Amino acid sequence: MKKILLTSTGFENDNIKNKFLELLDCDVSKAKVLFIITAANNPEAVRILSKCLDDLTNCDITDENITIYDMHKLLSQNEINKYDAIYVCGGSTKYLVDRIYEMNFKPILNKYIENGGIYIGVSAGSIAASGNYKNGLGLIENNLEVHCETGTENERITANNDISLTDNQAIFINGKENIIFE
Repeated sequence: MKKILLTSTGFENDNIKNKFLELLDCDVSKAKVLFIITAANNPEAVRILSKCLDDLTNCDITDENITIYDMHKLLSQNEINKYDAIYVCGGSTKYLVDRIYEMNFKPILNKYIENGGIYIGVSAGSIAASGNYKNGLGLIENNLEVHCETGTENERITANNDISLTDNQAIFINGKENIIFE
């Protein structure tokens, strides 16, 4: 089963945080997370990194179990498989997608997800996982917008529809269906 959570703002909504905790296959105190900061290449995005890091530590994931990764060296499949979750922060989606493509990160990430790893996207990390960019991850076919005032209702999701997420919504992708929840 795929375990993909796409969000606008991470775990600001406790239901999204609880969904993440439910998906973990281990005790949260032992969970290891790869924290990808690549998209944070401007001052505004850098300021938000501490909030994203707080998402994880507020779940009781310890600092020593969080590895910061900026995608300037390719991790091997064995290295990435050591993590229970990958948390991809926001910022410049184009820069993030370009790095994913240049590093040939997509096949490694796809294998990681196929093996039961959790992917959490926040803002640009979510858009990079959608169908918005030709060289993106393509974890869903739909184009995705984040930080919207009005979000897409769950029953309106089809393969060709664009999806809009409010800051309070997330998409959970489990391989069988895409579920929007608050």
